[in-house]
Amino acid sequence: MTRIDQFESAFRASAKTRFRYENIVIKKALVVTDLDDYQTRLFADKVRQFLSHLGDVEWTDYHGDAVKSVGDLLDAVEKDRPDLICTYRHLHSGAWRWPYGLGEHLDVLAQVTTTPVLVMPRPDDDAMEKVENTDRVMAITSSLPGDHQLVNYAVRFTLARTKLYLTHVEDEAIYKRYVDIIGKLPSIDTRSAAAAIKRQLLKEAADYIESCIELLAKEGVTVEVEPIVELGHHLSQYKKLIQQHEIDLLVFNTKDDDQLAMHGLAYPLAVELRDTPILML
Repeated sequence: MTRIDQFESAFRASAKTRFRYENIVIKKALVVTDLDDYQTRLFADKVRQFLSHLGDVEWTDYHGDAVKSVGDLLDAVEKDRPDLICTYRHLHSGAWRWPYGLGEHLDVLAQVTTTPVLVMPRPDDDAMEKVENTDRVMAITSSLPGDHQLVNYAVRFTLARTKLYLTHVEDEAIYKRYVDIIGKLPSIDTRSAAAAIKRQLLKEAADYIESCIELLAKEGVTVEVEPIVELGHHLSQYKKLIQQHEIDLLVFNTKDDDQLAMHGLAYPLAVELRDTPILML
């Protein structure tokens, strides 16, 4: 490696992506159910209690067959232009009996609209009885540095003076594959390269979270941020962390610019974590 290469590598390693804060405002929200009027009010009241810290929100409830088809639901979203949609899996579907999928309404909402969707446990699920507040929120991603929107939404949905976990899990399988490839290159010392790559991968996420903590404190945001930066198997690691920290709300991205299908691990997480409220961005 030339001295110029060494200098360029050192310069790039020192460059840090810093957090940009934005105060997320939720002015209008929709609650969508396939229940009768009374059951919808019970569900909607539970949602409003869960999100009471959002302040003065204009709520609109759609119940029964008001938005039975996906087209009807999209029309309602276009008409009301909400900042948030609140619903549950398998809307207008009997497939909730089986722990697979989200139902066509959620599948389309997550990809077609730019409006965040709050997915609650189903009203008839015992998990709904345990939903109280958002004093333990977790934002999860495998590419946290630079994901300002994810962090800003997670901050907004966390109760003041409670805990937000910013969680970044690097895929261990991909890391091991690259280490294996490096091991086949005689010009590179495998052990030192593997250690350096791991250190840099985790350092970038840790540095970004530190910038989040610094700027949020400067902005007077009283949420307590706890960093979790690890190497592991995505799905199993996230499930373990969610259970370990008794998370009240998960926040993650669902859209992918390169495909129509839901982003990365978003779909398996949304399908499997049926007892935990999820904010899908």
